Amino acid sequence: MSKKLLFLFVFFTFVFIHINYFEININSNDYQENSLIGLTIDGSSTNTFPNKDSGYAIDFITCDKGASGVWDYENWGLKVRNVTQSRTKCQINFVSRYSESILNGTDPVLKEGLIPVIIENDGTVKKASLGWEWYKYTEQRWANAVILNDETEVYYDGDVIPEDAIESYFVWIPRYKYQIFNTGNYTGKDGVSTDYGLSKQIQVTFETKDVAKSTGNTVGSWLTHPAFTSFETNGMWVGKFETGYEGATTTSEAQKNENSSNKVQIKPNVYSWRGINVSNAYWTSYNYKRDYNSHMMKNTEWGAVAYLSHSKYGSGKYAGTSESAKASVRINNNASYMTGYAAKKEPTCGYTATNEECNKYENIDTLGADGSYTVNYFNSASQLASTTGNYSGVYDMSGGAWEYVMGVMLSTTGIPCSGRDATSNSGFNGPYCNVGQTQFLSDGVSNFPTDTRYYDTYVYATDDEHYNRRILGDATGEMGPFTDRRYGSQVRQVGSWHADEAWFVFSAAPWFARGGDHYNGSNTGVFTSRNYGGHAGSNLSFRVVLSV
Repeated sequence: MSKKLLFLFVFFTFVFIHINYFEININSNDYQENSLIGLTIDGSSTNTFPNKDSGYAIDFITCDKGASGVWDYENWGLKVRNVTQSRTKCQINFVSRYSESILNGTDPVLKEGLIPVIIENDGTVKKASLGWEWYKYTEQRWANAVILNDETEVYYDGDVIPEDAIESYFVWIPRYKYQIFNTGNYTGKDGVSTDYGLSKQIQVTFETKDVAKSTGNTVGSWLTHPAFTSFETNGMWVGKFETGYEGATTTSEAQKNENSSNKVQIKPNVYSWRGINVSNAYWTSYNYKRDYNSHMMKNTEWGAVAYLSHSKYGSGKYAGTSESAKASVRINNNASYMTGYAAKKEPTCGYTATNEECNKYENIDTLGADGSYTVNYFNSASQLASTTGNYSGVYDMSGGAWEYVMGVMLSTTGIPCSGRDATSNSGFNGPYCNVGQTQFLSDGVSNFPTDTRYYDTYVYATDDEHYNRRILGDATGEMGPFTDRRYGSQVRQVGSWHADEAWFVFSAAPWFARGGDHYNGSNTGVFTSRNYGGHAGSNLSFRVVLSV
């Protein structure tokens, strides 16, 4: 792609007053009306900016006299910060914006404050230019962006962004349709192959929101994944890790049942935020970044990440090959619930109540330290716990803590269930669906969101085996057939894909949780699902999504 460069020189003249901080916003209309701004494109003077749809992106912005420039892609204009002297000069360098043809127009969507980055093979984060090849899904390199602790801080393309400057990491999941491989029409545990060999590579085709949606519902037909149709976006930014609690220095300090969006951090080597009920997790996520349409991950959104992971664009590139074991995301077996960790060895057995040799997990007391059986995110061996098998993917989707998602069962009258009973509920106002629905939580934290796009619903049942209540794409019923599998004194319901645990929501446990815990061994994975009451639990966390 041509790297045509456009140079813009902007001069600011104003009456100087005694200030330490000043910001000037210049958009294309301001430019045309302001004789003090000079613009050249390919060395020729012009009186217009390149327009927003021209395909150009900012390569770099440099300003003199201590000022700094940031490009506002949403409003397509220049923001100059820290202007303290007259005749401050800025230079903008435009380049052709990078895009990957296989994405068919679903390339990452950025807003001010979301900084595109490249993560190197040692975990180092560098500011990316939008003109660079900063992602390549055909090579399992997914686009990453970060939000800074100080959003006024400026990093130039190629600069290393220190870990302590980063508040949160996000990974871009492009909009796609997938070929249905199983309709998930299971009404019970109908049996499963002993080698759990039904796992296959999921066929995915990327498509924009402007393409007519595919609406297939039979094996072999195509379905636009429902995670993208709720908000009609070209993709979503998914929290790279389980949500952490900012400032927690011990695992117990990260157990907080509170609505505190200012405590969100999404980083490696921090304690996962647990002990929070669903309503507090929801409102914490919702209020985190309203300008980015932040919200708590839905069950279908979990499924979208899981299916992309198991396609040729993620670790699923190994499915059906001699290295098929790599298609399964490695467990985070850190028993202190630190994010981004990975087991040194894949567990060879499933759920165990004790720390057995076939399923080793361990507590690590020092943030970012390796153990005998688990390694931290910045150890290159942790990449096996990513959805891509490298640093660009999503972590903690196998093991770590169970993650509540916004997926809830309805009562027989069509009202979302708050939970099981007075001691096990979400904090949302709603019926207790395990007591004949005659009791009702009416003094909870809040009502359910009025906008139903923010949660998935499932029809009522009194057992957890009616998998046919699934939503196609949510990575539950489609992972069948299902059976019981015994591990010592424990009996677990598992599906056919990697023997991941598979429990469906029902009257006694109407909320979905995904991914598994650090001790669930080989039963953890991106296809693992379980049912809970919605209550705050020491092993239950959540994840944030941005639908910009």
